[in-house]
Amino acid sequence: MKDPPLLRVVHVVDSLAPGGLENGVVNVARCLHGNGFEIGVACLRFRGEFAERMPDPDSVVAMGKTEGFSWAVVRALRQHLCETGADVVHTHNLGTLIYAALATFGGMTHPIVHGEHGQLQKEELTWKRILQYQLLFPVCHRVHAVSFGVCDQLRSLGLDPGGRIVVTLNGVDCVRFRPAGDAGEAKAAVGLPGDSRVVGIVGRLVALKRHRLLFGAFERLAGEFPDLHLLVVGDGGADRDALIEEMKSHPHSPRLHWAGHREDLERYYPAMDLLAAPSEVEGLSNAVLEAMACEVPVLAHQACGNSEVIRHGEDGFLETIQDDAALADHLRELLGDRNRLRSCGLSARETVERRFSMDAMVDEYRQLYLAASTRSSRRIPTFRARNQ
Repeated sequence: MKDPPLLRVVHVVDSLAPGGLENGVVNVARCLHGNGFEIGVACLRFRGEFAERMPDPDSVVAMGKTEGFSWAVVRALRQHLCETGADVVHTHNLGTLIYAALATFGGMTHPIVHGEHGQLQKEELTWKRILQYQLLFPVCHRVHAVSFGVCDQLRSLGLDPGGRIVVTLNGVDCVRFRPAGDAGEAKAAVGLPGDSRVVGIVGRLVALKRHRLLFGAFERLAGEFPDLHLLVVGDGGADRDALIEEMKSHPHSPRLHWAGHREDLERYYPAMDLLAAPSEVEGLSNAVLEAMACEVPVLAHQACGNSEVIRHGEDGFLETIQDDAALADHLRELLGDRNRLRSCGLSARETVERRFSMDAMVDEYRQLYLAASTRSSRRIPTFRARNQ
């Protein structure tokens, strides 16, 4: 008997430039591709560096979208879905859903699974955007949110009258991201003094990540902790050039280390004593989960998603971070107690192994695709409950 044909899923993204959303797409693709599924990606603008991490890089195509809306991209996406014989279209955030909804005649020709990856900011809560969600969510087979906070916000806006929204928590590869054998050696391996204290931040160079708060806090603490270093990992984003210049002109610039975008992040987390995550808005941060998997505790702003991962004082630290002075105060307290950091790091690893495994995340996406596919009986997938 022949094996059943692979179920073809096409992700629609803006690009596969490095980012948390894009990292999640790649992780799911690498786990599912060839295991009952064939995974491809349609990038509305350009391919991006993460395209080479896909299990089949040739399955990543770019539509060449520029500024503004493009009917040509709608037609190109429609043609691509038909040529590849897509069984399911998986969109990510509103912009891609607009194009996929038009290309599939409102989900009539191809079922749509849509993902919302972050909490909407105040400036995004316009009548136009809410109307777009109201019109487009009903054409989706399912809408998944990457945290309960994102789900709660969407429901509070009246965007789930049909009960389409489910929660699919991010997961982390605990084999790739694991503790270092020796912290000093891990620091030296990435060019840092082996006996230094290291605070890290990982993410795109955009205002929402609030790198500037960390730069200001470091200036306040540099005199008190002469062995303190700041490791900045990430690239791209609207504020890239400005933030790089600020690091170069910082009063303690020799102790600020910009690593750029790294494919070998598993080497960089173990070099940190603490990961700072002062972001104003998060869905469910991949960087937070990856650091925790490496036994690195996280100091995070109480943004959406972080409170669903971190238990304050047990496996990390949740604080209201309003400005660089407040951030400096929190860092001062934690950097002065290395035993507390180590204890929380051990608990952090246990948390991600128990609650945020890659296998659990991938299985939830598998259920979504099977339920949406026209080949299936459209069974309702089951998902983890809050705090499971």
